[in-house]
Amino acid sequence: MFVVLLFMFAGIAIGCVMRKIKFRFVNKIILLFILLLLLLLGIVLGADEKLLKQFHLLGFQSFIIAFFATLGSVVAAKILWNIGRTKRT
Repeated sequence: MFVVLLFMFAGIAIGCVMRKIKFRFVNKIILLFILLLLLLLGIVLGADEKLLKQFHLLGFQSFIIAFFATLGSVVAAKILWNIGRTKRT
């Protein structure tokens, strides 16, 4: 966890120093890495035989909770993205 925080604060420091430079490609790179992480997570989960064998025990309610939590996060992120975009222009 310390390493994650260290990288985040290093990024903040670099961003403050390089504030005048426009990083237009960063959003595309971030999206690419997020999609890659999701793909790798799916591969790891799909390869876990124990998890797949017990998948029916997780239940429909767990699926519904996870689905709507994810949907809520996506909707909230889209709303915040739109708010942030309108304030920048």
